[in-house]
Amino acid sequence: MTERLHNLAGRTVIVGSGLAGLMTALTLAPEPCVILTCAALGAETSSAWAQGGIAASMGADDSAALHLGDTLVAGDGVCDPSVAAGIIADAPAAIAALEQAGVRFDRNAAGELSLGLEAAHSRRRIVHAEGDGSGAAIIAALVRAVKQTPSITVLEGFEARRIMMDGECVAGLLSATANGAAILPTSKLVLATGGIGGLYDATTNPMGNFGQGIALAARAGADLADMEFVQFHPTALDSRRRPLALVSEAVRGEGALLLNERGERFMARIPGAELAPRDVVARAISAEIARGGRVFLDARDALGSRFAARFPVISTLCGEAGINPAKDLIPVRPAVHYHMGGVATDANGRSSVAGLWVAGEAASTGLHGANRLASNSLLEAAVMGMRAARDISTMPGRAAGTLLAEKLPAPADASLVRPIVSRHLGVLRNAGAVEGAIAALLPLAEGDGPAADPAIVALLIAVFASLRTESRGAHARTDFPLKLGDANRRCMRLSQALEIARATPSYALARSA
Repeated sequence: MTERLHNLAGRTVIVGSGLAGLMTALTLAPEPCVILTCAALGAETSSAWAQGGIAASMGADDSAALHLGDTLVAGDGVCDPSVAAGIIADAPAAIAALEQAGVRFDRNAAGELSLGLEAAHSRRRIVHAEGDGSGAAIIAALVRAVKQTPSITVLEGFEARRIMMDGECVAGLLSATANGAAILPTSKLVLATGGIGGLYDATTNPMGNFGQGIALAARAGADLADMEFVQFHPTALDSRRRPLALVSEAVRGEGALLLNERGERFMARIPGAELAPRDVVARAISAEIARGGRVFLDARDALGSRFAARFPVISTLCGEAGINPAKDLIPVRPAVHYHMGGVATDANGRSSVAGLWVAGEAASTGLHGANRLASNSLLEAAVMGMRAARDISTMPGRAAGTLLAEKLPAPADASLVRPIVSRHLGVLRNAGAVEGAIAALLPLAEGDGPAADPAIVALLIAVFASLRTESRGAHARTDFPLKLGDANRRCMRLSQALEIARATPSYALARSA
């Protein structure tokens, strides 16, 4: 039985309740909207797990120009400078909006914002809350604000399965609930579904985040961009915990050092050392592990007994693994942390599909380029959530067309996809590995089983990776270790990616076997 939620027809529907989704809803108010979330409001979101904070040029020695310069350097030639400049310029307004919504950022004795330093930033500009509990504090405040806003309807336990189309325009959303299928008629849909970390075994993201928004948009015919750029955070806590706990870059910003099992500070010879861009540090740590070594973060001299006060969340996570950061080395390894690629959008979050906006990690705006600068993710989520809402408010609603009941697709399961992606699309790639991924993923992506949606997202990453025959930012190929002379962004639709995948020699060989 498919339930049609006619009482909510015509409202903007927002899928996801992380920072981007919550800011979209709050900015739309008092215009009525609906937040759709699988879990409880604000739960199971990467935003809530963010430790560092929000990058914003708020210091007396800082400027938007300096912040932009750092962003473009980290993005390794693939940023959209105009989009990046605009988002960075909006940072102070985003901080103000968050404070107005109830977020209390850490301040010093003089009442000024307390600013942290993270890798590849030339100034202290990380605005944080509750030390290293920034994400949780921000989301908790926004959840309270949403619950106090009458114009926002929250539907928990709703899982978006398909975008329903009327010709080339969004017409509704097909979702799964505890009682079966539900259709929300809408001509304005916002995807704020987060990243793709759940496609990998080693990730700091919620394991259920496999790129749902990308799969939904791809099936609706949206343009995708820069899908090959998957950022591995260099320092996840190396333990049996899944997902892996994050040891924030801010720990290195406070002076902690990276050592191998021989006690060697192997980053000392690399420009930027411990505070080099994430892709550089991740590759260096991966190389140490690939030769059979181990890597540790040493905060004993830099922080010592102050560690627990400055980083209470990380201290607790280390304690769960039997580690005292004040006295012990912290074992670390790279893990998937952020996806620079996603649904291609303009500066207001509009996708190429009429009626579809995308905000946060599910989108590819051009801010991050080939390698996200630390703490620019929460900045983008807040700014783009606000921009999408303002853009939506200017758009007239369309009369709902006839929505025919569709069969509810099987619930997604990434377990078949995860080993393929983890093995073939990691920190270091080559043609054989990428083509092997395509050959293994294409049959799953073309099917209609539980692995189909995760396989579509993984296949897009693999196809984009096969076309980038260079090493740039977070995309490193051992068979093409150098950069090409010209950097470029790439956009394509799912239909184009499938054509390329079917023409891949490894897939043709597998079919004939």
